[in-house]
Amino acid sequence: MDWRIELIFVPVTDVDRAKEFYTRVGFHPDHDQTPFEGLRFVQMTPPGSACSIAFGTNLGIDLEPGRQNTIQVVVPDADEALAHLRDVGVAAEGVDEQAWGRFVTFHDPDGNRWTLQQLPAR
Repeated sequence: MDWRIELIFVPVTDVDRAKEFYTRVGFHPDHDQTPFEGLRFVQMTPPGSACSIAFGTNLGIDLEPGRQNTIQVVVPDADEALAHLRDVGVAAEGVDEQAWGRFVTFHDPDGNRWTLQQLPAR
């Protein structure tokens, strides 16, 4: 039996601002639904990923905006990822060289931290 992580919730204060930010970074907007007044669900997927993120209003997320700091995404080239983020106006930290990979970090407008990892050669 396969167990696949397919959706991670990211707490945000402004849904439209978050959607614009993640679209600018390169995420695909999969869904933006308001099934009834007061409930909005936005799902976006990073390029090439089988796992999406979701945010919105009244989703029952028990995490304060800016507190999600555990998402790590594998990228083929940390330098290219850093250049892309900076090209689209995202303040990303430079490449951190470690024995277990090369890392780039950035924050969304609410302060949620993302880590991009280029895996070491095997």
